Amino acid sequence: MSDPSPSATSGSGARPVPTSEPVDLPPLPPDVAVSVVMPVLNEERHLAEAVRAVLDQDYAGPIDVALALGPSSDRTDEVAQALREQDSRVTLVPNPTGRTPNALNAAVSATSSPVVVRVDGHGVLDPDYVATAVELLRETGAANVGGLMDAEGSTPFEQAVAAAMTSVLGVGAARFHVGGSAGPADTVYLGVFRREWLRHVGGYDPEFVRAQDWEMNHRIRKAGGLVWFSPRLRVSYRPRSTVRALARQYRDYGRWRRVVARTHAGSLNPRYLAPPLALLGVVVGAVVGVTLTPWGLVLPGGYVGVVLLGTALAGRGGRLPLRARALLPVVLPTMHLCWGWGFLTSPASLVPHAEVPESE
Repeated sequence: MSDPSPSATSGSGARPVPTSEPVDLPPLPPDVAVSVVMPVLNEERHLAEAVRAVLDQDYAGPIDVALALGPSSDRTDEVAQALREQDSRVTLVPNPTGRTPNALNAAVSATSSPVVVRVDGHGVLDPDYVATAVELLRETGAANVGGLMDAEGSTPFEQAVAAAMTSVLGVGAARFHVGGSAGPADTVYLGVFRREWLRHVGGYDPEFVRAQDWEMNHRIRKAGGLVWFSPRLRVSYRPRSTVRALARQYRDYGRWRRVVARTHAGSLNPRYLAPPLALLGVVVGAVVGVTLTPWGLVLPGGYVGVVLLGTALAGRGGRLPLRARALLPVVLPTMHLCWGWGFLTSPASLVPHAEVPESE
């Protein structure tokens, strides 16, 4: 097994320090040991289910799980303590900052298995997730493999968010949201890594409170590593339960995606410009329509049409309950416009550093 080290995982909260040696790895052995790392903050509702899905994996090799506990304001710590007492494979790791990248780096440093699986405290793995991921790592030689973010809601609002998150007109054409064929990808949901690749790129950048997955996958690809998407990998995701929480989530997504674009030149995909352009079109069109000419209302009217089309597509097939479908005209603009607002208003000082040095 590889030995964890601070330089490999940025556990101290420092910027990633890539190693200079090339990554030339032998194939993974059968039933290789796996460590699951989980950042945890205010996950009382879902944590036990998420951890049980890890411990009950249909996998012949050894599995352990490290829970990096932030300063939760609910009963998360009590739930985590009970899980550790019930199963010795569970380790608790302090994460006083509460920040996701710090949590991940601390959990990686506390483990040593050759394969590292990232899971969130509200994510539920399919029973064969680990076995399939290890198989894909062996078959493809990838540094990181990942699959579908399968959003599932229990309330009508959560169901509407889940439908929007799996719709092209909700979140774009990213395969980890809407599905697609297996193959190389810019990024994947969560991820299953060869530990040596985490060490090679220096772990997660602790300055990226959001978008840390996309940012690190960018560094992996720049260093010559393969990021691989497969629809065979599926993680159930529990969406936000209120409009306010959803708005804050997507504002932060937009804000931090802009930070990635500033930090890594050339990493901005044109599709990421759709939400800010939609927001500008709605605002400018409404102002022009009210103050100068009714023709200005064509832009906001067109956006309303897009929302209605997205509602129809997300609710097709009759699989979405009527109450949830009725909430889609609220959910879709919240996601689009808050992402656009976050992108447009992202302060230049949010990450005041130059681009991460790339490995030779």
